[in-house]
This record gives sequence, C-alpha cells and structure tokens, in this order.
Amino acid sequence: MTVRVRRVFEFTVPPSDVWKFIADPSKRADAISVVDTYEVDTTNTDSDDVPISATWEVALPIPLINSTATVNTEDVDRDPPTHVKFVGKSSVMNVTGEHTIEHDEPNQTTRLINEFVVDGRVPGVERYFKRNLDDELDNLESALRRSFEA
Repeated sequence: MTVRVRRVFEFTVPPSDVWKFIADPSKRADAISVVDTYEVDTTNTDSDDVPISATWEVALPIPLINSTATVNTEDVDRDPPTHVKFVGKSSVMNVTGEHTIEHDEPNQTTRLINEFVVDGRVPGVERYFKRNLDDELDNLESALRRSFEA
C-alpha cells in the first residue's frame, strides 16, 4: 500500500521567503517529528550553495523497528525559486516529497503545494503514515509560519 497526501498552504509572504525555507533540507527535516537526527551533506550543493542531500535517522513507533531507520534523501529536481522534489530511500520505506511555489501577485499571496508519497517496505510503515502524514504536514506548515515571524 502506498500513502499519498497533497496539501496546499497559503501565506502572505514573498515567494522568496517560502523558497528559502523549503529548499533547505535541514529545515524540512526539522519540521518532521519522526526525524530523530539528521546530517546534511554540505559537499553536495546546488548553484547557490544550498545543500541538496541529507541523511535522516527516523524513529517510527512500529513494532518491527527497534531503533531508528536511516533514510538517505536527495533533491532530485530543483527549479529555484519555485520547485523542489526530494526522494528518500531506506530499508523500511521510500518517500518522495514535492514542493511547488506559486505566487498570486494581485492578492499578494504565496501558495505552497506539497505532495508526499510513502511506500513502506516493512509492515506497519504505511499504516503509521496513513494515520500521521497529515499531522506531519501540519508540523511543516507551523515551522514555515514560525520561520516567517523570525
């Protein structure tokens, strides 16, 4: 079973503020509650010296995983400042996250379209994300809003 979620956030900030957050793998990892720790690969960057890969240690509360699972993530499609897609691979799951930024000039709003797909490779992973992926996207939205206040 594959879990898919699509959510759209709307902000009254410039698209560059949204891009600054969503293009940074460390900020994305910080927003996900099951990411226990992570390490960003600063040697692998895009043209603006933004890191494009990270390794997450994910603590999923499911019976078959007694410790954290390592998920190697990499941005596979970047079109600054409007689109980033990352893929994470591990022995317990594969995850794809895609973020697209749209700006509505007349209304001065910025939309962030988020699409996530989780393919579990261990029993219980999909069930966990089916129940909790919406909450993780709430965490992402809250982290974005906090970053705009800073």
